[in-house]
Amino acid sequence: MTASTASTVSTTSDVPPMPVVPADERTHRHTQGEGSHRLPETPEAPEVDPLAALRTPQDPPWDVYLTGTVFLDVVFTGLDSAPVRGTESWARGMGSSPGGIANMATALARLGLRTSLAAAFGDDHYGDYCWDALAQGEGIDLSTSRTVPGWHSPVTVSMAYEGERTMVSHGHEPPPEEPSPDCPPGARAAVASLTPGVSAPWIARAAARGTRVFADVGWDDTGAWDLAGLPDLTHCEAFLPNAEEAMRYTGATCPRAAAHALTEHVPLAVVTLGADGAYAVDRRTGESAEVPAIEVEALDPTGAGDVFVAGFVTGTLAGWPLADRLAFAGLTAALSVQEFGGSLSAPGWGEIATWWRKVQSVESQDPTALRRYAFLADLIPDDLPGPWPLRRAVPTIGFRRPT
Repeated sequence: MTASTASTVSTTSDVPPMPVVPADERTHRHTQGEGSHRLPETPEAPEVDPLAALRTPQDPPWDVYLTGTVFLDVVFTGLDSAPVRGTESWARGMGSSPGGIANMATALARLGLRTSLAAAFGDDHYGDYCWDALAQGEGIDLSTSRTVPGWHSPVTVSMAYEGERTMVSHGHEPPPEEPSPDCPPGARAAVASLTPGVSAPWIARAAARGTRVFADVGWDDTGAWDLAGLPDLTHCEAFLPNAEEAMRYTGATCPRAAAHALTEHVPLAVVTLGADGAYAVDRRTGESAEVPAIEVEALDPTGAGDVFVAGFVTGTLAGWPLADRLAFAGLTAALSVQEFGGSLSAPGWGEIATWWRKVQSVESQDPTALRRYAFLADLIPDDLPGPWPLRRAVPTIGFRRPT
């Protein structure tokens, strides 16, 4: 793992270069397609609760609520180039895992947040696998989810190459009834994916109950790029588009200017800048921050944006400074791209602790680079072990468990 060299952390001070990190051996192991032939039983991991100091008996039952579509993701990696029409390409690595909204739900749960997900699951082996992986493997609450008889699970095949990915998805029409309840369960926060021209009533109801709504958005296929077409944005605490989306919605020619323009519509705007990191503006405090990305040897970028949002939500609920939230979100996303798939690639606290210890042990490390992540020292217990045996994407979900 290497690191980017320079950028700025805020509008008033220059940031040091990112810490230099040795290459992660896991990346090379997984590109060869190694891994267990079954989804392993995951022992109970030691917990790091980022909200421990804030919890009271009056808290809502959940930290974060989400709703959306769960896919089965099949990911091919180690391709030398993009597939060429009329030829056969062989991938050196392959993994399967729950995808779609499961990416963010898993990332939140692995960061210690009590997560509740409302989703429809197919009445098939894929649906059973995704349900078990989320409920039993990750401890995600699925009490508002349901299995739909006769409906098969949506599937996405993703091919990763040259730092990019190409996806092919298949699925029938969604179930006739929305999986999300009319009134979502109480939660500190909710994550919503806004759709141009469509309003989701649950967002307003959740906000009215005091839930802080964090929103992202997909590409506007209509080409309108009109913020008035996102009516639920008025109920949101934060909006997290990428640079191109932010500029198209605001008409700004610079993503940083676009972030400032977005704060006329939402209190907190976070614009992801790809390889350049992320920039954020908080209208309520007047605070702005920019943190560069950590460069890594990426195995699979699937779900990295979801992991970034999960890291930012975690830091916001914990009350961290804006720059620390951006740095943490970028770190979790960087760790995730070194594993297969979107959901099961999300890092846990053991991996975050291992990264922090590694960067401090690198000889000739620039001490100013370490200060950007010094807040981790107060979060990670000294006795926290290294990476816990988290569930990871595996080549197949068809093998039986040994008896």
